[in-house]
Amino acid sequence: MSFTSVVKNEVSKIDAMETENIAELSAVVHNSEISNKQIKIYTENASVARKIYTLIKDLFNEYAKITVRKGYNYKKNLIYILEINNNISSILKSLAILEDDKILELPNEYIIDDMDTMRAYLRGLFIIAGSINDPKKSRYHLEFLFNSEEYAKFIVKNLNEFYLNSKYLKRDNKFMVYIKEAEKIGDFLRIINAPNAVMYYEDIRIYRDHKNMTNRLNNMEQANVDKTVEASTKQVEDIEKIILFGGLDLLDDKEKVVAEYRMKYNDVSLQELSEIITYETNVPISKSGVNHRMKKIQDLARKIREKENI
Repeated sequence: MSFTSVVKNEVSKIDAMETENIAELSAVVHNSEISNKQIKIYTENASVARKIYTLIKDLFNEYAKITVRKGYNYKKNLIYILEINNNISSILKSLAILEDDKILELPNEYIIDDMDTMRAYLRGLFIIAGSINDPKKSRYHLEFLFNSEEYAKFIVKNLNEFYLNSKYLKRDNKFMVYIKEAEKIGDFLRIINAPNAVMYYEDIRIYRDHKNMTNRLNNMEQANVDKTVEASTKQVEDIEKIILFGGLDLLDDKEKVVAEYRMKYNDVSLQELSEIITYETNVPISKSGVNHRMKKIQDLARKIREKENI
């Protein structure tokens, strides 16, 4: 079962106030096939079909006709079709979709005039037109598909009342509203009251974030190791050049100590080298002190090379 189905199963079992049920059903019907004679609602989720059937019965005392058929996609999922054939005008007006015998492009705002009804509207929107990727299997992505650009803008505006940073774009002949930030998708699941889905989603998100952080730290550590090896190799080459040219006596005593220890410990960092020298000679020297003397060694090696090239 997909994560989308899991979330839809959970939220379709929510008991809510009548005003919230009206808002939820309004979102469902608005994104279905509507005419003056019939409302036809499609879903691939059996639990959602039962929820919609119950809402229609409880709110309007109407019994939707349910037809089940095989889908046309490669998975051949079952499609549940709910048909309402009576009191269409009254139902649409009650759902704020019909006014003056005209189907509205956007629902009347009174249908979502507080946070509870807005949350219910978004819940209905998700069960009829939404999908969400399983955080365990793919990138973070939540989307809705609509036929109207004006309606897509309306949904973006209302989603962003909850600071979800949603956006929309045209895809083929439809308009997709989407959210890509993992934290915002988790917030959306809270908004539509899907606590079990939130727990699963957040557990996976935290695990993935931790894993990504560990990988970044490992990569950073490896990069630092590579830099250390590269730098120490160059320092050893400089010291070898000085030895070939005239020996370490070309260095003063402090530089000679650093050169000798670098040759002896040729794969450690400057910080580690300073600690080793301090421990073995009982003469304190800091990382910056080692670096300062290494620069003098480097300058001498450079002068030797320049002289050889004359």
